[in-house]
Amino acid sequence: PKLTIASVAQELPEGDTALLAYVRAGDAELAALERALERAHAADAGSEAAALHGQYESLGGYAADSRAAQLCAGLGFASEDLTRPLNAFSGGLRMRANLARALMRRAELLLLDEPTNHLDLDALLWLEEWLRAYPGTLLLVSHDREFLDRTVSRIVHLQAGHLKAYSGNYSDFEVQYAAHAERSAALAARQKREAEHIERFVTRFRAQASKARQVQSRIKALARLQQIATVQAPTDFDWQFSAPARLGRPLIALERAAAAYGERPVLETVSLSVSPGDRLGILGRNGAGKSTLLNRLAGELAAVRGERTAAPELNCGFFTQLELEQLD
Repeated sequence: PKLTIASVAQELPEGDTALLAYVRAGDAELAALERALERAHAADAGSEAAALHGQYESLGGYAADSRAAQLCAGLGFASEDLTRPLNAFSGGLRMRANLARALMRRAELLLLDEPTNHLDLDALLWLEEWLRAYPGTLLLVSHDREFLDRTVSRIVHLQAGHLKAYSGNYSDFEVQYAAHAERSAALAARQKREAEHIERFVTRFRAQASKARQVQSRIKALARLQQIATVQAPTDFDWQFSAPARLGRPLIALERAAAAYGERPVLETVSLSVSPGDRLGILGRNGAGKSTLLNRLAGELAAVRGERTAAPELNCGFFTQLELEQLD
């Protein structure tokens, strides 16, 4: 009845609430106590306020700002971000704010649905350490096998409408799942041979009165055979990118490009040339301008200065950090 559950909101937070205040409000128990304190002070109820102050101290209320700031720092926010309003952040950073707010909650059960989607490497490693130290129960949905290996001790596998639990991390699950699949296939094959043997006996002696009792016994045995469900193999999936008619060289180039959001400069004097066949990884700290650079290359963001030159036949595919931002 008193189980406290924390989960990450899936909707993007809006408004001009400062980041620190938004994350701090995730501690619902502390927030409720602060409201009770305000009512006690307003009613000039000194003894009640004194008792509430004792509870406030025991809950670590005076360290709440520090705890919220540590969560924000771990998830990649800079110290100057703490006072910025939520609507000043990108969609990915606002999802991180939701995660920080969930981690702020005092909960016995923590539900996380793909928490690594909007994290860079430093934030991912920090989250792993935080979750390993978390004293409650964690229920985690993730497709990051390395993250699962380092954070969980049990796998619950959902397949064909059924759940099956496996002890250990994801690598342990793979070994157990393969063994389970092999055993299921062997049992199913053995059962099939047994059923075929009984069916042949029934077909051969059904018309013989002297064998009637044995035939009926075999028919009942056949009905009692439980159907063994073999493990379904994952469906293969293949895809291709169609070959372009022509490939310009370079495909796209930036020359001393600068970009900004409003009056906030993000990129300065960036020069980059992309040729056919290039595979480039863009690395940088949180807020360094990685997404801004992609937006500039895709032509989604106007330049403050500099030039963007694209091959006339260029057809640019762009999967954004938050596809919601691309939808009408």
